[in-house]
Amino acid sequence: MNELDVLIELARHQPKNIQNASQTMLADLQQRGLVKDDLTLTEAGYAYLEPYRVKRAVLIAAGFGSRMVPLTYTTPKPLIKVHGRRIIETLLDALLAAGIKEIIICRGYLKETFDVLKDKYPMIQFVENPDYASCNNISSIYYCRDYLSQAYILESDLFLYNPDLIRPYEYRTNYISKPVEKTDDWCFDVKGDIIQSVSIGGEHCEQMYGISYWQADDAQKLAEDLKNVFESGDGKNLYWDEVALKVHPEHYTLAVRRVQEGDIIEIDTYDELKAIDHSYQ
Repeated sequence: MNELDVLIELARHQPKNIQNASQTMLADLQQRGLVKDDLTLTEAGYAYLEPYRVKRAVLIAAGFGSRMVPLTYTTPKPLIKVHGRRIIETLLDALLAAGIKEIIICRGYLKETFDVLKDKYPMIQFVENPDYASCNNISSIYYCRDYLSQAYILESDLFLYNPDLIRPYEYRTNYISKPVEKTDDWCFDVKGDIIQSVSIGGEHCEQMYGISYWQADDAQKLAEDLKNVFESGDGKNLYWDEVALKVHPEHYTLAVRRVQEGDIIEIDTYDELKAIDHSYQ
């Protein structure tokens, strides 16, 4: 845990999250006038964090969700309710709680159904993905590539149980992950907390979740790489993450930000939904 991690947690009034911070570091932050004796930030502390403020979020919500049929015949997966709450609303509420009000939703399949969100979330903006049916999700980020700087990119079918995963400040590009013994899902091989490679399935690895943050320099490179890859021969068939993780890993240093079991749930199939919410049985 470095000093920026400490300041971010104290800015969120989460002193319990800095138990691993050294007393020497805390004393230094106090001596520099960034932290008060009661472990709250001074005005100078908040000013120190301001360059790292998250400016916006891009939510990918254009796809069909074929494994969630029959529900997705009439309702896009992000709008499906779990225990009475739309999946995407868990993300929107967490973003707003973190003070992130510039929210872009990329929609495609049954796009008009997302208009219902405007009543509760009038600040959201929609970007249309006309290629959702013929291309992979790289198309969604291609059409949102002008909004990636200092932005979270989120898959909209994640049910977020722990809203504190969305932070008002981030200081480096990172992916949410969870250490696992074994997984059949997308996962990272890491050294320290830096991603070395990505694969589908692995052991003693970090399971990847569809929430990442992109600082300005990396976002500019990503926008350029996305455009070049998408407009090339087979680029339209890729997942957008593959641009940085597989096609041009040499352009990026990507970190992981680790979460706990139960912080996020990926509901991939209708059977999984029925197991979580018995009202669908």
